[in-house]
Amino acid sequence: MPRPTVAQLTYGSCTVILSTLAMLLLSQTSSGPGIAVVVVAAVALGVLVAMTVPVPKPSRAPVARSTTLSVIRPAARPTASVTASRPEPVTVAARAPVHASVRASVASASEAVREPMAP
Repeated sequence: MPRPTVAQLTYGSCTVILSTLAMLLLSQTSSGPGIAVVVVAAVALGVLVAMTVPVPKPSRAPVARSTTLSVIRPAARPTASVTASRPEPVTVAARAPVHASVRASVASASEAVREPMAP
């Protein structure tokens, strides 16, 4: 059974609280069994509302943006044993160019420099 979403919990809780308050004010009951009936009805209504809140549909496949480039290169040499020649995909990491002034400042540093890791 899937866990309830935030929207389901919010709508269900608000429905229980507001409907309990409204039914108690409208019925003007003060007896124990009357309050119990109102509370049970409010909880049932809250569950009904929470279950009818539309649940977001999961996406088919999340598209993740990457800093890699895909390059397709042809196979080296076709051989007689290969029936279908398909190009091999090659993945190359894209890197930002480093300016000469940055390289010089890092080279002249008196202590070791650690670059931050990419997330």
